[in-house]
Amino acid sequence: MATSNYPPQLKIPATYMRGGTSKGVFFNLDDLPPPAQVPGDARDRLLLRVIGSPDPYGKHTDGMGGATSSTSKTVIVSRSEKPDHDVDYLFGQVSIDKPFVDWSGNCGNLSAAVGPFAIHAGLVDKTRLPENGTATVRVWQANIGKTLLVHVPMVNGDVQETGDFELDGVTFPAAEIRVDFVAPGEGAMFPTGNVIDQLEVPGVGTLDATLINAGIPTIFINAGSVGFTGTELQPDINGNTDTLAMFERIRAVGAVKMGLINQPEEAARRQHTPKVAFVAGPAAYLAASGKPVAGNEVDVLVRALSMGKLHHAMMGTAAVAIAAAACVPGTLVNLAAGGEERERVTFGHPSGTLTVGASARNTDQGWRVDTVSMSRSARILMEGVVRVPFE
Repeated sequence: MATSNYPPQLKIPATYMRGGTSKGVFFNLDDLPPPAQVPGDARDRLLLRVIGSPDPYGKHTDGMGGATSSTSKTVIVSRSEKPDHDVDYLFGQVSIDKPFVDWSGNCGNLSAAVGPFAIHAGLVDKTRLPENGTATVRVWQANIGKTLLVHVPMVNGDVQETGDFELDGVTFPAAEIRVDFVAPGEGAMFPTGNVIDQLEVPGVGTLDATLINAGIPTIFINAGSVGFTGTELQPDINGNTDTLAMFERIRAVGAVKMGLINQPEEAARRQHTPKVAFVAGPAAYLAASGKPVAGNEVDVLVRALSMGKLHHAMMGTAAVAIAAAACVPGTLVNLAAGGEERERVTFGHPSGTLTVGASARNTDQGWRVDTVSMSRSARILMEGVVRVPFE
């Protein structure tokens, strides 16, 4: 009789979803094995194995991940005990080549998928769901302690996933989902109190930078200060290890300046935050799809790095930071966009353009952003169970 010392694979209910320009594995908290229902090593080990990390080959061949920052993502959703909220949403960014899960920030793109997932999973009170119209799912973003309002279209009592809304960076159209990021700043919007700071970066020099905490902590620099134009695509950046190392040095110095870490060396264990992005004034370029973007279509050009690589489009949380910075006079983003007062901004990214609205005001405690709104789309790609070796 054959025996084995190896445990069988667990079968865990899971849903594979696209949200915006990202995709990830979604779980109902109650479906996780009991040791993984609470934060800690067991949860991290489970999610690492689900995604297929760490993978020294950088392919995620033995997991559900896609070996990019946009596709090595996990989400845990549960009924909320917070007043006036439907669900709690916890986001885990899984490292591709290292054995850790970064819980330090949100994923703005997958935020759009949390509403539909919560409805499909039966986590939203049915009395709050219209038969036809728009359901507003009130989400507590547990990583950063913020409220999201996800506006989900409903038809005949079900989530409407298909539609004609086109999002640059996503191949096919789908139904539009608006996400409102309510008071997205954490503490001081500008951690140093300045709209422009100087960063002393070893091997680079002194750079002007806007350090902002809205949506996700982000470091903005001028494209020209590091030899770029703002029209770059992934191959222009990601194939050059020296360039990537330079941006990582900038990110580490900026993280210290923002008070997120104490020493630059600590940035290696905090890959998800902060983000680093470079900005430039409007200019024409060809998007990654070959689609032409005219200079008069955009207010500003932005390129952002995520998990050490140039993002193929734009992270949703970074889009929140872009909108917030664009609406505050004197920031590098605002200056690159022409220095005008504004309540929305259209920016060019490697896959095309995106328009984001923001409401910012100057208070006795400094600048505050009340709401940032953007439209994304989301849909279920696969649902069932994920099989994972775990004990």
